[in-house]
Amino acid sequence: MSTIDIKHPHSRPDDEARAAVERVAEKIQEKFQIDYAWEGDHLHFQRSGVDGNILLEPGQIHVTAKLGFLLAMMRGPIEEEIRKYLAREFS
Repeated sequence: MSTIDIKHPHSRPDDEARAAVERVAEKIQEKFQIDYAWEGDHLHFQRSGVDGNILLEPGQIHVTAKLGFLLAMMRGPIEEEIRKYLAREFS
C-alpha cells in the first residue's frame, strides 16, 4: 500500500480555508470520482482503492491518503494533481 502525505501552509481565516478545501475536494471528486464528507475539521474522502483525509489545521492543510495496489502505480500524478489544486486555492 502506498501513501500520500502533503502539508500545505495557509494564512486564511477558518471559514475561508474551509471553503477552499471544499473547492479542492470538488476538483478531486471530478478528476478521481471520489465521495467525500466533512467530519468536524477534516474532510474524509474515499473510493475503491483510496481512503484519505484533508485536515484543516491552523496555518496548514494536511492531506493524507492510502492508495490501494492499482492506484499506487499512479501515486505521482495523483499527488501532483492534489498539490496543484492546493497551490491554486491557497497561494
